[in-house]
Amino acid sequence: MFERNRVDNTLQQMTVPAEITLADGQVRKGKFIVSAARSIFDVLNGDTKFLDFETFDGDRSLIAKSTLASITMVSAPSTGGLKARLQDGGDFDPYAILGVSQGTSWEDVRAAYLKLSKIYHPDLFLSVALPPEVRDYLAAMARRINSAYRALEVPQQAAKRAVIEKAKPIFTSPQRL
Repeated sequence: MFERNRVDNTLQQMTVPAEITLADGQVRKGKFIVSAARSIFDVLNGDTKFLDFETFDGDRSLIAKSTLASITMVSAPSTGGLKARLQDGGDFDPYAILGVSQGTSWEDVRAAYLKLSKIYHPDLFLSVALPPEVRDYLAAMARRINSAYRALEVPQQAAKRAVIEKAKPIFTSPQRL
């Protein structure tokens, strides 16, 4: 019979960022791909002759342990910078958020909004395993960009309505008797 409470972690993988120096002097930056059930030190000191390594550019290869001169574990940067940018200091400038100056035409403002919304939209990265703080940052930036665009759009829409209201009707029907 199958055990339902038992979890097989052998298929789950994790990555460990590192900088390796090969025997021929080449330096590569990337990450080791190891089983979640084992630590990187177990993998490095284990019986296997090859290590699964993926560069930050996405090139994945097996590297022979005998060709390694040194390995430096690299720590990921702290999330303090992301959390600091999420907090709004009360100085909401829609022009600065969209990256345009105050005298910019409406078409350029709209183009800047579309460009930034495509970059920071959280749905763009649904298929990528991102840390929660990065997902929160993307969502917060998308909200800021949308708020800035709405703040600049309100006067634009009011100006459009004023032009339409001032325009004389094209056709008026005679009064009914």
